[in-house]
Amino acid sequence: MEKTLKQIASYVKGELLGDGEIKIGGLAGIEEAKPGELSFLANPKYKRFLEKTKASAVIVGEDIKKSKVSVIRCKNPRFAFCKVTQLFSPDKRTYPEKVEGTAVLGKGVKIGKGVYLGHFVVVEDKVKLEDRVVIMAGSFIGRNSVIKENSIIYPNVTVREEVTIGRNVIVHCGTVIGADGFGYAFDSGTYHKIPQVGKVQIGDFVEIGANVCIDRATLGKTKIGRGTKIDNLVQIGHNVEIGENTVIVSQVGISGSTKIGNNVMIAGQVGLVGHIRIGDRVMVGAKSGISKDIPSDTVVFGYPAREIKKAKKIEACISNLPQWVKRINQLEKRIEKIEGKK
Repeated sequence: MEKTLKQIASYVKGELLGDGEIKIGGLAGIEEAKPGELSFLANPKYKRFLEKTKASAVIVGEDIKKSKVSVIRCKNPRFAFCKVTQLFSPDKRTYPEKVEGTAVLGKGVKIGKGVYLGHFVVVEDKVKLEDRVVIMAGSFIGRNSVIKENSIIYPNVTVREEVTIGRNVIVHCGTVIGADGFGYAFDSGTYHKIPQVGKVQIGDFVEIGANVCIDRATLGKTKIGRGTKIDNLVQIGHNVEIGENTVIVSQVGISGSTKIGNNVMIAGQVGLVGHIRIGDRVMVGAKSGISKDIPSDTVVFGYPAREIKKAKKIEACISNLPQWVKRINQLEKRIEKIEGKK
C-alpha cells in the first residue's frame, strides 16, 4: 500500500513542508529508513539524524523549522506516527465466533456474541464473557470472573476467581491475575497463611504485559484504573490501587496496600514499600526506592528516592568523593607536619 505524503499529512492533521506528491510505501526508524519510507523524530536530542536519514520524509515536532528532507510538523510526532502505523499496518487479527473442541466450560458460563475460546482454554463456573472477547490457547478463567467487551487474553494467562476485567483490555502471555497476596501471621515460631479472599478489578483500556503478577486483595479489591499500561515482569501486591492513565515499566515491584494516583510514570526496576500514597502526575526515575508518600506533581529519583534536584546534587557529591578523600588526606599530612614543627 502506498500513500502520498500529502494524504498522510492530512490524515494526521500535520503541516507539510516539502513535496506532497512523494509516495510512501513503508515505515522505519530514522537511522534505518530507506527512500520510499517514512520515519519520525520525537526527541530533540536526535535532531542530527534528520540531516543523515535516507527516509523520503519524517514526522517531526513543531520545533523543526527546516530540513533537507520533506517533513510533516505535528504537535505530538510520536502519536502521529502511531496513527500512521495503524494506517499502514491495520490489525489483521480476526477470530471466529467459536469455542474450540478442546476448551472446557463450567456450569452457568455466559458467553456473548463473537466470542472466541482457543484450544485447551478452561472457563470455570459462572464466568461471564461479554461480546467479542478473545481467550487464546491454554488460558484459565476462574469462577465468578467477568471479562467485558472486546478484551483479548493471550495464551497461557491465568485469571483466578472473582476477577473483573474491563472493556478493551489486553493481557499478554504468562500473566497471572488474582494470585493470593503475600500475607502471613507469625505465631509460635511458624508463619500462618492469612486467607486472601478479596478480588481484582481491572479498568477499561488497560494493557498488561507478559509475566505480570497482580495479587488479589486480602479483603476488598486490588484495583487497576482505566487506561493504565503495565510493562512485562511487574509485581503488584494485594490491595494495591493504581489510578487512571498510569504507566509502569518493567520489573517494578509494588508492595501491598500502596495507592498510586492518576497519570503517574514509574520507570524500570523501581521498588515501592507498602501502605504509602503516590500522588497524581508523579514521575519516578529508574531503580528508585520509594519508602514514603510522594505528593502530586513531583519528580523523584534515587535510593531512597528524593526530589530530583536534591538527588542530582547528592549524586554529584558522591562522584566527587574520591578526589575529596585524596584532598583530605593531603591536608591531614600538612597539618601533621605543621603541628610537628610546633
